[in-house]
Amino acid sequence: MRTAKLGELEVARIGLGTMGMSHGYSGAGSDDAESIRTIHRAIDLGVALIDTAEVYGPYVNEELVAKALHGRRDQVVLATKFGLVSHTGRGPGKPDSSPDSIRSAVDGSLKRLGVDHIDLYYQHRVDPDTPIEDTMGVLAQLVRDGKIRYVGLSEAWVDTIRRAHAVHPVTALQSEYSLWTRDQEEILPVLRELGIGLVAYSPLGRGFLAGTLRTPADVESLDDSDFRKNHPRFTGENFQRNLRLADQVQMIADRVGATSAQVALAWLLAQGDDIVPIPGTKRVARVEENVTADTVTLTAEQIATLTALPVAEGGHHTDEQMRLIER
Repeated sequence: MRTAKLGELEVARIGLGTMGMSHGYSGAGSDDAESIRTIHRAIDLGVALIDTAEVYGPYVNEELVAKALHGRRDQVVLATKFGLVSHTGRGPGKPDSSPDSIRSAVDGSLKRLGVDHIDLYYQHRVDPDTPIEDTMGVLAQLVRDGKIRYVGLSEAWVDTIRRAHAVHPVTALQSEYSLWTRDQEEILPVLRELGIGLVAYSPLGRGFLAGTLRTPADVESLDDSDFRKNHPRFTGENFQRNLRLADQVQMIADRVGATSAQVALAWLLAQGDDIVPIPGTKRVARVEENVTADTVTLTAEQIATLTALPVAEGGHHTDEQMRLIER
């Protein structure tokens, strides 16, 4: 697989998000053996960036990744996140990137992952109660201590990114970016000015752009624990409008001889060699499909047609979740 640059970190240009193996989606946690096979297959296919977080579960996703990476640690760039679990008693739902919480978080992640260092350590969401300079100061010390190699942010915006980068280099920003979530295009010039890569989570619109949900009945059939069941883009009139967007992607996929998921990923890869999508899956067949997007070539006309599509109707998170996203 071809590679991409996240700051000074070089990785294969398609990664793997592991959240859905343990959290958030129908069937999460029901087949750890298949999830481990999926991680193994991804590595075999050249995927390097494996992404998890302490909040997924919480904790159990890191433990699952640890099992999958046993004996294969040196083949991957291991990324995890802190800040949505408070280790200083702030309570659930309150971001905590205070120095004491970070120190507890990183030691917990290292233990669960069974490693002596984390390659890419992200602040999961900006903490409005802790100056970013204080957070980055601790992360810089963790780099010096050898516990982490590179520092990332997630869903941060211009001012926070600049202030953070002034304290210690930020290697990557992880934010939602796809054909139907395009606000990252506003910040890409800033990231490129500073030499920061973009890691795109939910590059397939939580499965919508892959064609996995085609009717309201499909959404209704999801487990109650599946957050798409109440997601603004999967409900009411928004669903029908967004279905038309997915149909446009499928039309180009038919012309290319690829799947809609592969076309959506190929479009994202065409946006720059400093962008790494991390489509999530817990199935071997899906990771094989996603990785094949690296071989899909879109014409300039096809890229322009996809770029001209309207963004999806509805927020890309619930109102409660959007309050944790800097804009």
